[in-house]
Amino acid sequence: MRKIICFGEALIDFFAQPAATPDTPRAFVQHAGGAPANVAVAAARLGAPAQFVGALGADMFGEFLLDSLRAAGVGTDYVVRTDAAPTALAFVALDHEGERSFSFYRPPAADLMFRAEHFVAACFADAGAFHVCSNSLTEEAIAEATLDGMRMARDNGVLVSMDLNLRPMLWPIGVDPRPYLWRALQAADVVKLARNELDYLAEGFGGGDAGERAVLQRLFEGAAQWVIVTDGPAPKRWYGRGGETGELTGFRVKAIDTTAAGDAFVGGLLFHLAEAGIDAGRLPAFVRDREAVVRALRFAAAVGALAVTRNGAFSAMPDRAEVQRLLGNQHEHVA
Repeated sequence: MRKIICFGEALIDFFAQPAATPDTPRAFVQHAGGAPANVAVAAARLGAPAQFVGALGADMFGEFLLDSLRAAGVGTDYVVRTDAAPTALAFVALDHEGERSFSFYRPPAADLMFRAEHFVAACFADAGAFHVCSNSLTEEAIAEATLDGMRMARDNGVLVSMDLNLRPMLWPIGVDPRPYLWRALQAADVVKLARNELDYLAEGFGGGDAGERAVLQRLFEGAAQWVIVTDGPAPKRWYGRGGETGELTGFRVKAIDTTAAGDAFVGGLLFHLAEAGIDAGRLPAFVRDREAVVRALRFAAAVGALAVTRNGAFSAMPDRAEVQRLLGNQHEHVA
């Protein structure tokens, strides 16, 4: 199996703990996180050779992230350490349905210090997929590094994946993220959007169904071969460059923490593609094969479903045996 490279953000998620009494001070427990790092851990837990590429702070939190990635089986050969900024922090509170609210302490942050010259050519050798998200587009320098990495991956025949994972609070006040987002979205072979992210992009084209169609058209005018839209427990939809489309319902589980649900889904998807030998060149034929698409999405959905039944991000990712048990126990309706 070819390796899966995940580039960009790694940070510390501090999760609020229930207070023992009304007078007890609020406490937070640290967990390793960051969307691309979560994807790398999800893929590694399933058995893929995964590498995280990015910058970590030369501080205690950066050390914790490095140790956590390695403990999860993720390669860190191409990680850069920097003292130019501290490791990013996110404080997370959960409601009674496991939905999150965030308070970010970023920028400045170490992950934003990665530059194009930090990429090593050997990183792309024998790689099957290169994955990014929009959190490494929020400043000009890291955005250019992200786009350079995507170009280097494409030049090496590597499938490029992007989960938008939009966090508006990470963008400077007064900056419209859309122009930056579109530069990366149009450079990706596989694009994963949450329903609210599709709506956000569609607003730039007038919104509604017409806006949605315009978003898909623009994606397919770029590199995209396959667009997947998730919506929590609601059915997932997919679209192919050749007009293919379909819908898949999710798994029935009790969610207690949705922190890394989308990252788990993407990690499962990239694992399935890598195991099937689907690279950038084989992707168009794969998307035309409806049965193959359904198998991949079912597997990814199972990984995401299991992740929401546990607390944390790295710690929530299931192994392959757990995924296979869930796949054997539940069946989805495919439209």
